[in-house]
Amino acid sequence: MLIFLLVLHPSHTFAQQSNGAVSGLVSDVTGAAVAGASVTLLRAPQIVVKTVITDGEGRFKFTAVASGNYELRVNKTGFSERNSAVQIDQGEVVELKLELGVGAVVEEVSVTAETGQAQDKDLLVQQINIVNASEILQRTTGVLAQVADEEVGVSLQRTSPTLGGISVRGLLGRSVATYMDGVRVTQSSGRGGISTFFNLTDASNLRSVEVLRGPNSAQYGSDSLGGTISLVTRTPQFGTLTPEWHGEFNTASTSADNSFGGNTLLSYGTQRFGALVNISGRRVNSLRPADGLDAHAAVTRFLGLPSSVINGSRLPDTSFRQYGGNARVQFVPRNDQQVVFYYQRGQQDGGKRYDQLLGGDGNLVADLRNLMGDLFYTRYLKQNFGLFDNLSLAFSLNSQREERVNQGGQGQSTGVITHEYERTTTGGFNFYVDKRLPGRNTFLLGGDIYRDRVNSPAYQLNPVNSAVTLTRPRVPSGSRYINAGLYAQHGWEAVPEKLRFSGALRYSVASYRSRALNSPLVGGRRLWENDSLRVSDFSGRFGVVASPFKGFFTTFNYSRGFRAPSITDLGTLGLVGNGFEVDFAAAAALGGTIGTTADQNAVSTGLPVRQLKSESSNSFEASFRYRNGRLDTDLTFFLNDLLDTVVTQSLILPAGAVGRSLGGQTITSQAANGTVFVPAATSPVLVRANFGDTRINGIEYTLDYKLSNDWAFGGNFTLIRAFDKTTGLAPNLEGGIPPASVFLRLRYQPTRKNYWIEAYSTLATRQNRLSTLNLADRRTGGTRTRTQIQNFFRRGACERGLVGRGPDGRCGTGDETVLLATNETLAQVQNRVLGTAATAPLFPYLPGYGLFNLRAGIRLGERALLSFDFENIGDKSYRGPGWGLDGPGRSITARFQYRF
Repeated sequence: MLIFLLVLHPSHTFAQQSNGAVSGLVSDVTGAAVAGASVTLLRAPQIVVKTVITDGEGRFKFTAVASGNYELRVNKTGFSERNSAVQIDQGEVVELKLELGVGAVVEEVSVTAETGQAQDKDLLVQQINIVNASEILQRTTGVLAQVADEEVGVSLQRTSPTLGGISVRGLLGRSVATYMDGVRVTQSSGRGGISTFFNLTDASNLRSVEVLRGPNSAQYGSDSLGGTISLVTRTPQFGTLTPEWHGEFNTASTSADNSFGGNTLLSYGTQRFGALVNISGRRVNSLRPADGLDAHAAVTRFLGLPSSVINGSRLPDTSFRQYGGNARVQFVPRNDQQVVFYYQRGQQDGGKRYDQLLGGDGNLVADLRNLMGDLFYTRYLKQNFGLFDNLSLAFSLNSQREERVNQGGQGQSTGVITHEYERTTTGGFNFYVDKRLPGRNTFLLGGDIYRDRVNSPAYQLNPVNSAVTLTRPRVPSGSRYINAGLYAQHGWEAVPEKLRFSGALRYSVASYRSRALNSPLVGGRRLWENDSLRVSDFSGRFGVVASPFKGFFTTFNYSRGFRAPSITDLGTLGLVGNGFEVDFAAAAALGGTIGTTADQNAVSTGLPVRQLKSESSNSFEASFRYRNGRLDTDLTFFLNDLLDTVVTQSLILPAGAVGRSLGGQTITSQAANGTVFVPAATSPVLVRANFGDTRINGIEYTLDYKLSNDWAFGGNFTLIRAFDKTTGLAPNLEGGIPPASVFLRLRYQPTRKNYWIEAYSTLATRQNRLSTLNLADRRTGGTRTRTQIQNFFRRGACERGLVGRGPDGRCGTGDETVLLATNETLAQVQNRVLGTAATAPLFPYLPGYGLFNLRAGIRLGERALLSFDFENIGDKSYRGPGWGLDGPGRSITARFQYRF
């Protein structure tokens, strides 16, 4: 692919560099010059080259600028930020005219889609969402993953109040890589369908969030089958003639969960030194869903009662605290060098898996304790490095830790309580060198290596006699995982402003190792055996952008993605979002085979459970974009074929499995078809397998139209369809495919006024295509059987005072008692909930919904902003696939911001 580009343009020779210059004029919407504006020139990722101030005529100039791609950022108090991509060739002087407005910031420059490059998004071969700082703060009333709201091609996934992630074109978790300032944050022990640590990053740390839609394994390596999320942090503002202090204070409160919090940021800069410190904190209290009712509550699922009988109008176990911050130091030892130090800390306390408690299975204990994330990196940038324009070196240390405390059995108070502490520490290194060549060519070579190591002791506590037993953790303690790769990237503007080619090629290697010697001895035996895997593969992409006339762009892109099996894929054994899952070694030891589905109706395929192999993908994308002074619109078609897809299926065991041990759990029942059950979950035991191929295709459309100087209309539409290429059915992908959705907004912002108001709406269709995994998942469908109703009736419901206790004052004795709210016996409740059926899902589909909202803001002088957001005015119930709790009901958010 890269060779093909080189052949197309044979004049590639490395020449000595001649520096260029950038100058320009900054004006307002009336054409008047804007004096005193701060103009910053940056190289990706987030490297401040220099800052200047516009003179009395609004002019600025940067001299002795090395050739390359840059981002130009203009700030002035009272105006919205302006960002532009600037390309500088050898000896070239670039002249710009930049207009500042007072409306909403529209980000048009990506600093992550191509390594080391800042590009206008219309010149990118792949589609990208760019969410700016003001939008991030506006949307994240609870957690960072809410930045996905209002975006095309992506959606919010929220397993619990604290845990959530972003689904990109129907894929999430293991298939969407996360980076921060070009440093990999995703770890190989990350859970498959949820993003445990994504929300630890506070929204106030970020300048923007960029979501690259579609595979880009050539640049980002393994796990980028669905897309890549890049978190771009804030940078200090360098001083000009004298040192400068800048700061920001934000505070907000939301009525739906009675949350409150904020942040304080302080920045200091001289001509060669910049430093930034941000401290944040937030308290989120109990959530009120629409009408005060939780549609997936355990009492609704198993007893047919409204959640208000025990929850009131707010959901218990949905509160938590979050706090943390970040610090950044940048200094320029010489004009051609820069060094960056960055540290970030985030922590959540008091979080619980509501979907395992009253929001799902009815268990008594499901704690998320001490969720912590620490990320440190240092980057060195050298310009004019030998034959190359730039050298970038980055070293990173990333530590993510948690402790999960669970008690299964649907509220069985005498059941064992499992403690699973888990900490993964990653040491990383990445580099690249690039060269701006004659004829608007950019050539880059890069590589990275990340080494993960897991520390995961686990034990079970018997609440009856306080006995402690060491158990096998979710993933083997001491596991080691290495993810590395080398890649080349090339961009060639064959016809200036008319035709651009872009391509990349990567070779990736991944290595997993787990040793039995790291396991404690229990009963004279190790809890796990030796296990290892090494895989390697090529991935790449090639695309073209053509602009036959001004303002119109058409693109085509092909990407081959690659995803190596992670520690989670290879070693998971225990309770996860979908239920109780076992690794291939434990399943194979009991003679396990792969089931045809992911529910209790599965039958054996006859295929034995085997160690996983890599997934790959072939992705095709075509888009049409048009932009003029008033209209900005995009239409995109995509197709993504996943090969050897890793899906989650029911485990089938030979008859007679009851009583045998599986991952520290005793098999309590086995159906005639071979599916087995353990106390930790209500669904059958699951196992991961390379099981068939999956096709995901869809349409994405965006529209922004300026109706007049005061009025603007915008919106987007997303339609995604996924199916197993063999059966045509919905694939058993974790999280599920989101329904078709429409977002609309109408904004009024009068010229030269200090206020604005916007009405906006989100509409989603019914999602009928739920896989067997989704239907069995307590977060989406949630099956209920007569046995499960019996268990909750005698255990969790009794412990919470909904069912009378036995004559001896205890729950779970089997004595005939009644449901106090209806005076029904167990048999009567079973018949009312299930009728004559033996089992049925709570929801066979996700209902559609429409949300109507209103927000407004007013500037109090040049430095302060007060805004309000009135959400879900109709108090409509809604929930997405894989959500462990309903969305917020009617709510008002108030925000105050002060900058200096």
